[in-house]
Amino acid sequence: MVSIAVIVVVALTAFWLVLYSLFGKKEIDPETGEPVEKEEGLSVDFLIAMWRTKRLLGFIDRLSRLNPRFWKVYGDIGVALGYMGMAYVFYALLKTAIKTLQTKSAPAGVQLVIPGVTIPLWYGLIGLAVVMVVHELSHGVVARAEKLPLKSVGLVLLAVIPGAFVEPDEEELKKAPLRSRLRVYGAGSMANVTTAILTALILSYAITPLLVPNGIGVSEVIKGTPADGVLHKGDVIIAINGQSVKTIDEFIAIMNKTKPGETITLTVLRDGKKLNLKLTLAENPENPEKGFIGIRPNQHVVSRIGHDSIILPLFFSLYWIYILNIGIGLMNLFPLVPLDGGRMLDEVMKEYLPEKVAKPLRYATIGIGLILLALNVLPAVANLAK
Repeated sequence: MVSIAVIVVVALTAFWLVLYSLFGKKEIDPETGEPVEKEEGLSVDFLIAMWRTKRLLGFIDRLSRLNPRFWKVYGDIGVALGYMGMAYVFYALLKTAIKTLQTKSAPAGVQLVIPGVTIPLWYGLIGLAVVMVVHELSHGVVARAEKLPLKSVGLVLLAVIPGAFVEPDEEELKKAPLRSRLRVYGAGSMANVTTAILTALILSYAITPLLVPNGIGVSEVIKGTPADGVLHKGDVIIAINGQSVKTIDEFIAIMNKTKPGETITLTVLRDGKKLNLKLTLAENPENPEKGFIGIRPNQHVVSRIGHDSIILPLFFSLYWIYILNIGIGLMNLFPLVPLDGGRMLDEVMKEYLPEKVAKPLRYATIGIGLILLALNVLPAVANLAK
């Protein structure tokens, strides 16, 4: 029987082959004979599809002209935030990298963002779309406020990950004053952090008060544990041995009283049906004297005003918009080219240091950055491979 993974891989391969055959041919410069990127329309390269347009440039222009002084101050705050975020991200990844070298059980410093695999599919795609749009729009508006031309804007598909981009005129950007360049680079993460803060405020004061805990969700069943084959991902535990369980704290309190080898009855909701399931507990890996079910629990919630089909998707959409904007926005400040943080650091080194000092320092920064990134990503890749 063909697995779903094989079907997905075959379908994606066929999709990219068809797309490349239809749109992969590049335009040729009649003077140089060299291939050039299309200024508008769809262009396809290896697992990268880019759709460019100039139609939205007018909108970005109008937005930048509403209050140019505001956008300059906004850009300056983005520069300050950029360097502070750069220092924080470098320190955090360095700390995790050291732990990775010291112990095999170190947590991943960088979590992989793969919709449908490491994060929820639709909520993840919504969150990523918001991340890309606000990030690139911010770059574009600040660039125009600095009187820097834009070549195009558009959408990008990287393998299966959608995104957006704003394409500045690189030659004009290189000629601009250092402060202008830094404003443009810092604007992207500034937009992501601002979006995360606004989303957190909406969640805290408008959405979360509408929610009440109503059981323990099963986000993952650990293989080879008592739950394996008994519980399913998506089950909601509402009682243990007849005792109601609504919050994570209540779940932990009950489980702390159990012993390995004890048989318990779990009352769960599965596809709207209530089931009573028995299982015999194993030893808790963190405390062998306590019982262990073998799940990764999460807090299940419902709306106190009803309309769960509206309130809950809204909550989870905003939650992932917050998580991805704060996470990707900060990670983009890591001092490694071509990330914005790397470009900000690179520009300052080139401006204030002689080339014979700036060049080796730049290479050293790239080398250290790649090592830190690898040590932080490896645990996440290892977890994904399990």
